[in-house]
Amino acid sequence: PFRSPHHTVSATAMAGGGGIPTPGEITLAHKGVLFLDELPEFKRAALEVLRQPLEAHKICISRVSGTYEFPADFLFIIAANACPCGYYPMDKCRCTSRQILRYQNRISGPILDRMDLFVRCEEIGYDVLTASSKEESSSSIQKRVSAAWVIQKERFAESSTIFNGRMTKSEVEQYCQLDAEGQRLMKKAYSAFSLTGRSYFKILKTARTIADLEQSPDI
Repeated sequence: PFRSPHHTVSATAMAGGGGIPTPGEITLAHKGVLFLDELPEFKRAALEVLRQPLEAHKICISRVSGTYEFPADFLFIIAANACPCGYYPMDKCRCTSRQILRYQNRISGPILDRMDLFVRCEEIGYDVLTASSKEESSSSIQKRVSAAWVIQKERFAESSTIFNGRMTKSEVEQYCQLDAEGQRLMKKAYSAFSLTGRSYFKILKTARTIADLEQSPDI
C-alpha cells in the first residue's frame, strides 16, 4: 500500500482509534509506504504519534474496553521545504532567519532522529532540465538493489533479522566494523553533529547497506 494523507490529518486518523478502535494511516500503510508531503505543515500531535510505531513497528491503543494492538511496519518517506516560502537557501527567499528557524522547529528532534537518510534537492537549472542525456534506468537500479538484498539474506540466514535496518546491537558490532580512518571520521561526526546513540547505529546500518550495494565486504 501507498498512503499519502493530507497535512490536515488528525492524530486519531494517523494513529487509529475511536470508541471501537479502527486502524489509522500508519496501519493502512503496513508493509508499504507512508508518505507525508510538506511535513512542517502537519499538526504536531499527528506527527508525534509516529514516535513509538517507527521504533516498535506497531501501535497500542488503550481504551476502557481493553488494549488494541495494530501493526505499523512501513517505509516512512517525507518531503519538506526549509522555509515558509519554499525557496531557502536560494537568493529569492524572503523569509527572515527567525521565520526559517520557527518553520523548521515544527519537526521535533525525536522524529528527525528516527530518519535514516536526508537528501537535499537543489534547484534544477535550465540546462539540466532540458538536457537530452538520460538518467540511470529503474531496471538497472533494481539489479543493484536485488543483489544487495541477496547479500543480506545470506548474512542473516541464521537470524530472525531480515535486513540491515533491523540489525540488533550485537549484529551491528559484528557486521559494521569500521577501520581506523572510519572510526576517526565517525568520532568527529558524532561530536560535530551532536549525534545520539540511535543516530549512531542508524549511520552504521546505512553504511553497511551502501557497502552491500557496492558489493564490498567492508564499510
